[in-house]
Amino acid sequence: MPLPPDAYFAFGAHPAHGFVATAAPTMPANLAHWFLTREQFEPVPEQPGMYRLTNPDYDGMRRTRQAVHDLRRHGYAVHADYSLDPVLTPGPPHNPMAVPEHTERRSRIARAAAGRSPQRGPALTTSPPSARPIPPKPAYAPTVHLTASATGRSR
Repeated sequence: MPLPPDAYFAFGAHPAHGFVATAAPTMPANLAHWFLTREQFEPVPEQPGMYRLTNPDYDGMRRTRQAVHDLRRHGYAVHADYSLDPVLTPGPPHNPMAVPEHTERRSRIARAAAGRSPQRGPALTTSPPSARPIPPKPAYAPTVHLTASATGRSR
């Protein structure tokens, strides 16, 4: 994958490895490795300097586009294929039918969390602090007498 001279990273699609990334030769290898592994890319053993996305079948395009976005947010110049560049192309289409399904599920979970579990007994009743009887003050004040010993502290 050719890397433009002003870019630190390049992202693209590879026929054998799926979504891949490379770093510029001017980029320190350990720093490139750190960034790309945090973005869920792993080194390709047979091609040094190339990284492939782990589990590309699991939402690979969105994850690669997110990696491009994250590296740009950190201030790095990133070159990406047209379909992987979040600035040039819109994201994958949003499925409007999935939203009510998730909303209903979240609503059921929230209602269940707010209610009382049938496995527990009835709620404990507590009276407000002002309704509790306050014990009367003692009529006497205890007196403590301390005596010092002449020999000091003993064990």
